[in-house]
Amino acid sequence: MTTKPKAAMASLVRPMIEPHCDDLDVTWFTSTEEAMEVAPHAEIGWFDMYDKDKMAQIISAATNLKWLNSIYAGVEHFPLEQLKQQGTILTNGAGLNSAPIAEFAVMMMLSAAKRSDIIMDNQRQHNWLETPPGTAEIDDSKALIIGYGGIGQQIAKKLSGFDVDVTAVRRTPTGEPNVIGLDDWRDRLGEFDWVFVSAPATSDTKHLIGADEFAAMKDSAWLVNVARGSLVDQDALLAALKDKAIGGAALDVTDPEPLPADHPLWDAPNCIITMHLSGVAQTRMFQRAAVRFVENLKHYRNGEKMIAVADFDRGY
Repeated sequence: MTTKPKAAMASLVRPMIEPHCDDLDVTWFTSTEEAMEVAPHAEIGWFDMYDKDKMAQIISAATNLKWLNSIYAGVEHFPLEQLKQQGTILTNGAGLNSAPIAEFAVMMMLSAAKRSDIIMDNQRQHNWLETPPGTAEIDDSKALIIGYGGIGQQIAKKLSGFDVDVTAVRRTPTGEPNVIGLDDWRDRLGEFDWVFVSAPATSDTKHLIGADEFAAMKDSAWLVNVARGSLVDQDALLAALKDKAIGGAALDVTDPEPLPADHPLWDAPNCIITMHLSGVAQTRMFQRAAVRFVENLKHYRNGEKMIAVADFDRGY
């Protein structure tokens, strides 16, 4: 009799996945303690947790993993070197949440353009404004998207509906119109009204945007970051905001997270913070993740190429 492969997954996804797991011996854990207990025995694991440090500890204990699945597109919190040495396949959430995150990014842009944050503050104070706090027009403005994967492409698609002139940056240009390489965007920063950051967090992208980049931007330009906080030098950003070197910053992500209550970024001028809600401001995230898991389970069983396999050397 063939022994069923052992799998460990959160009970949250059980209703969507269990009907497809007849040939697996699955433990559906309900706590981090249970996950830590079953992790060392699992061949297949799905250990996503809000507490990334605890999640990393559990994955580090899963020394027999052959396949690790995650809903997260960013894998910087995973023990990548260990997984690589173990020969573990890591499938991530690349593309799963691209559309809703792009919606959020465009919302942030619109909020910055018309300063809806100031309007809502005045509403709460029962104050009737006579003049608009934001008058930037999006039509015919220019946007740079740094990181042209699934999220970046969705941002570009949505901006096209506003007649925004989009230029995108990707690691390896493929000859697409208005797509430039990693060595070409800094010299052109002064052209853009909006700078979107949607690249992965790796050692190469840490502080990708710093003092030099802020100095090169228009003094009216806004930074919109839906990637990771580590891609922006926050000290340099605070200085740029204080000195009005840029128009402002709309940040879905910060470093660290959660942002401490006494952090100066909360009160920085022309700074909108949305608490890393872009990836969860949706209703079908787990349904999409479950569908992909089931597809990948078929590929795994058959020894076929799987969807959204992370590259350990690139870090995403």
